[in-house]
Amino acid sequence: MTFLYIIIVLVLIFDFINGFHDSANSIATIVSTKVLSPFNAVLLAATFNFIAFTVFPLRVATTMGKGIIDPAVVTLTVIAAALVAAITWNLLTWWWGLPSSSSHTLVGGLVGAAIVSSGPGSIITGGVLKIAAFIVIAPLLGMVMSYIISIVVINLVKKHSPFGIDKHFRRLQLVSAAAFSLGHGGNDAQKSMGIIWIALITMGAASIEDKRPDLWVVLSCQAAIALGTLFGGWRIVKTMGQRITKLRPFEGFCAEAAGALTLFGATHFGIPVSTTHTITGSIMGVGAIKGFSAVKWGVTTKIFWAWILTIPISAVLGALVFYIMNTIV
Repeated sequence: MTFLYIIIVLVLIFDFINGFHDSANSIATIVSTKVLSPFNAVLLAATFNFIAFTVFPLRVATTMGKGIIDPAVVTLTVIAAALVAAITWNLLTWWWGLPSSSSHTLVGGLVGAAIVSSGPGSIITGGVLKIAAFIVIAPLLGMVMSYIISIVVINLVKKHSPFGIDKHFRRLQLVSAAAFSLGHGGNDAQKSMGIIWIALITMGAASIEDKRPDLWVVLSCQAAIALGTLFGGWRIVKTMGQRITKLRPFEGFCAEAAGALTLFGATHFGIPVSTTHTITGSIMGVGAIKGFSAVKWGVTTKIFWAWILTIPISAVLGALVFYIMNTIV
């Protein structure tokens, strides 16, 4: 039972780091356009991170708990190895200032540890492929939607003065940033809920027939990600907010609105997606309105490589950590 408590603590640490790492996704545009100070921005994001469970059904938690590896072969050592791998890669990419996906680090860690533990047959291939497909689909959706929203907005405000446009969209950005933070909390916190849930099932403290995790699991995960967001990840804020393309308030609104809509849809259908990928694609979409050269493609190329390598590297780390833990234990 002590190992179970350790797992729960590790999950909450991962959830905290997830919020710390991904806070930039929610606040990069609103800080970069100087609509809010960094502190007020993270306070807004953390609040909406926490209340997300009151809005979204817990379908992503179900996918993470039962849709990636066969629950029948899961052990606490597999879960612990996956968490250590995910935390390691998250901290490394945070240090390097790369907006990688916390979701995919966890998926990769689980896959690698499970393969070493029980062989490739333990992997639910359909679930993993669906998540991997959204490495491409999520940013593409964000890009297309933000491009369309930007065109609509430009046509609606073309007769207004630049000062008036800036004034109104500074206020609207508060709404779009809150919506994106809500989507972030709804999708990302549920991934951690799913891991605690499957750990409890493994130990017989919950049943695989349960429709949702207990309330204490939900509240602790939402609180952990909100606290992580509150502490912020300023290295990634700089990359997301200014290095991809320069943003004005109406562009920040368009990017956040597109990102929020993409996250809402994915969470509704129980698909664990990367908030990082989603907002990056959305920022690229608004940048493309100004022309191909407005997007700094050298920076985005590095980001794409981080996306592509995250699952494989996390899987290798998960396998290695499982091997070491299994040898020691």
